[in-house]
Amino acid sequence: MQLDFHYYATYCAAFLAGCSHEDSLSIARSAQFVDCCSESFLQGVGGPVSAATTMLQLEMFDANTDPMGLANITRIWASFHFLPGDLYAERKKCSRLYRNKYRLICNPNGALVKDTVELARGRGSVAAGVAMHVLADTWAHRYFAGTPSLAINNTNDHFYELIPSGDGYEERQVRFIHNPGAPDDLEKGVYVNTLYQPNENTVMNLGHGRAGHLPDYSFMLYKYLPAWGGYREILKDNPSDYWNAFCQMVYAIGSLKDPDGHFETDRYAEDEVRPYRDRIRQILVRRQPDSCADWKALGEELSGCRIPDFDVEIYKKEYMEAEKELRDETALGQFIIAALAQKSMVTNRIFSSGSLLAGFSVELKGKRIPGIQDFRKLLEIRRKNHDR
Repeated sequence: MQLDFHYYATYCAAFLAGCSHEDSLSIARSAQFVDCCSESFLQGVGGPVSAATTMLQLEMFDANTDPMGLANITRIWASFHFLPGDLYAERKKCSRLYRNKYRLICNPNGALVKDTVELARGRGSVAAGVAMHVLADTWAHRYFAGTPSLAINNTNDHFYELIPSGDGYEERQVRFIHNPGAPDDLEKGVYVNTLYQPNENTVMNLGHGRAGHLPDYSFMLYKYLPAWGGYREILKDNPSDYWNAFCQMVYAIGSLKDPDGHFETDRYAEDEVRPYRDRIRQILVRRQPDSCADWKALGEELSGCRIPDFDVEIYKKEYMEAEKELRDETALGQFIIAALAQKSMVTNRIFSSGSLLAGFSVELKGKRIPGIQDFRKLLEIRRKNHDR
C-alpha cells in the first residue's frame, strides 16, 4: 500500500470509528510513518536504529545477506509489511528451511493480526497507527513473504491483469521492466519490478518485488502463478481486499477505543461504512497511480477539517528539539516504543515456532533481556515506568 491508503484512507477509517480529527491525524501519521522510519532516518535524529520499520533502497542494496543480515531484514519486513498468516502451516515433502519460509507468507486474519491489534490496546493513537499499517498490509501483500526467497516470492511470465470491459474483464499480459527510475505505465500495462536473480536470498526476491507495485494499487485485479503455489493460478482481487482492509481498520480502531474492547479476526465495520460504500468503491477501482486526492476529499468531507499533507519533518523536529529525557513523550518517541514492541512480539512468535529466520528472541521478562539487542529500549522504558 501507499500514502493514499496508509495516510488518507486510514484517517477516514479512524474518523468513522469515532475518533476526533486530531486523533485521526495522529493514527494516520503513525500508519504512514511506518514506511519512512529507516535506519538512516533514525541515525539522523539520534534514535535507536533497532526501531527501523522499513529499509531505503540504498539500505537494501547494501544489506548483508549472511544469517544475521537476513534476520534483520526479516524482522523489519515480516513485522510491519508482510505479517505471517500462519506460523504453523504444514507443508509436506519439503525441507525445514522451505517450510519456515512458507510459514512467513503474508495473509489477513491470522493469529498475529489479533496479537498486533491487542498489542496497541491502551498505548495511544501512535501505537494504533502502527497496528493499522500492519493490518492493512496483510490484505495488500497477501501471498508474499517478508523474507528474501526465490522459492516463495518469484513470479514468471504467467502474469495477467484483468481490466474491466463491459460486463466482464479483458485479460492483458503484464510486461515487467527493471528500470527503478521509470514510472509504471498503466495504460500500456508496463510495470517496474525487481530483476530476476537465481540467488535464493537476494533482496531482489524480497516481498512483492518480483510483482512490482501491482499489490499496492487498489484498482488492480490480476492472476499469476506464485512460486509456492504448486503451479496453481491465483486471482488477486485488490478492490475487494482493500475494501475489507478499510472495514477491518474501522472495526479495529473502534475496538481499541473501547476500554473493554476485544479484537476478533474476520470482523468488519460494514454497518458504519455502508453510507459511504459506493464512494469508497469508486475510489478503489479508479485506475490511477495514487488516490491521495480522492481519499483526502472524502476525509475532509467526513470531518469538516483540513487534512494537512503528510510531513515527516513534524516527527523529526519535535523529537530533536525535545530534552533527551523527554524524547520518549514525543510522537516519534512513542512511535519508536510501539515499533520496538511490534518487532519484538513478531520476532518472538517466529522464534517460538521453531524458526531462526528472524533471529533469536525471548519474551521480555524480568530485569534482563537476553537474545538479540533490538529491544534494549523496551527494557529502558519498562524501568522508567516502574520508577514512576
